[in-house]
Amino acid sequence: MVSSEQMQNIEKEMFSMGMPVEALMEKVGIGISSWILDRQGLIENGAIVLVGPGHNGGDGLVVARELYMAGVDISIWCPFPLKKELTQKHFDYAMQIGIRNLEHKPDSNSDLLWIEALFGLGQSRIISDEILTLLNSKKKTSPDKLVSIDVPAGLDSDNGTTVSNTSYKSSNTLSLGLFKTGLIQDSAIDYVGNLERVDIGIPRKILTNFTETQPLRISFSDLFTFTWPMPSKSKSKYQRGRVLVIAGSDKYRGAASLALNGALASGVGSVSAFLPNSVSSALWSTHPEVLLLGDLNTFQYGSSDFSKVLNEVDLNRFDSILIGPGLGIAEEKDCFGSALKDFKGLLVLDADAINRLSITSKGWEWLNHRKGPTWLTPHLEEFKRLFPLIDCSNPLKAGIEAAKSSSSSVLLKCAHSVISDPEGKTWQIGQVNSSVARAGFGDVLAGFVSGMGASGLASDEKLDTSLLAASALMHAYAGAFCMKGSTASTICTFLGELIKKETA
Repeated sequence: MVSSEQMQNIEKEMFSMGMPVEALMEKVGIGISSWILDRQGLIENGAIVLVGPGHNGGDGLVVARELYMAGVDISIWCPFPLKKELTQKHFDYAMQIGIRNLEHKPDSNSDLLWIEALFGLGQSRIISDEILTLLNSKKKTSPDKLVSIDVPAGLDSDNGTTVSNTSYKSSNTLSLGLFKTGLIQDSAIDYVGNLERVDIGIPRKILTNFTETQPLRISFSDLFTFTWPMPSKSKSKYQRGRVLVIAGSDKYRGAASLALNGALASGVGSVSAFLPNSVSSALWSTHPEVLLLGDLNTFQYGSSDFSKVLNEVDLNRFDSILIGPGLGIAEEKDCFGSALKDFKGLLVLDADAINRLSITSKGWEWLNHRKGPTWLTPHLEEFKRLFPLIDCSNPLKAGIEAAKSSSSSVLLKCAHSVISDPEGKTWQIGQVNSSVARAGFGDVLAGFVSGMGASGLASDEKLDTSLLAASALMHAYAGAFCMKGSTASTICTFLGELIKKETA
């Protein structure tokens, strides 16, 4: 993913290598028109291109020309004076070959495809109320027939926020070259619609100039590109990863059960647990695979006390420890003490463990003193409690800043979840499915990444945050494609099937 400045620099570098500006505009326009022509249902009644004053408008005019030459009933509308010479040339040619130029604004009630090519990259111009009303009216009457070229008019392509609170909701946005970071942010989801990339032929030589810290958009097809833990077939269960889960309370019993399900779905060798008695008393029948190490004490209001159990077992027997799901909120002054600080394995903090850390005297700074790796899995409100001084308006930037400052890998859970490590490597899940925004999915995810982390340490004796990114992506995939249901409990079985297939 790139910022608008980075994308503009890529284009400048292509031009400096000899690529004519005219040729790049041709490539863009032909790529977009090919995308549209592959979807005949969009243009069965014809199309209108809304032409802006700059090169985005020029791209739109090439699209208009190509569709016209393919026999589509096409017209254009130019609500602004054209400012770029190349755009004007394409307009003149469009007039010469017979494309209609509308003198008045188009009828939003028609069933024509509208192709919006008004402003494009790096917008700062405020859309007039007239145009905004027109575009929103079109979206309302023909919700699937409003396509944006590169960036919807009125949207900041870096942050995904609206320019002066004005934008419209596109049905499809065709991002040119590379995905722009703003288009992947949660704030842009409703405006961008279906987001796809149009290849413009960026030379590999240019792409190799990017550093390893350039944020990566990951999608479900990328599941097959990640490296998954591959334990030796000769290893015993204790050599295939050992997880300790500390979760649940009288108030939130289900969270512990779901976290255990997630850990078991990872295929890790063994799962042990400290649980509240209200959960542990039935563990033999609900989770016979899990070794119960003891019960958590219960505070007055139903939350669990986990600090005392840390001294009851040698923590370094485990590859990973998960603390947090369903513990409930309580003030434990010494809950993050030397035992966890000295633990050399993976510590995964989720939900109420994050909430409790946020109210300790050291807060997130305690994480910098850990001897082993730490993974944090907060949703946005938990993130704000732990990192109150970090601006969360852009989750991508917030996740990167938190990971660097806390020496921890951070999985910031949102529609487009962000995964970042202390060195600045960052991934953002680019596909959204609303079925994963349900109660219990976070508990499953916490258990699953804890199991995957333990498996990774047992297999390779090292841990890379790419495994956290891959695990989060697989969890999202399971939620999107599980055919047997969409509850947190149901996807655990599917997760287990997926990971077994991936590591076979």
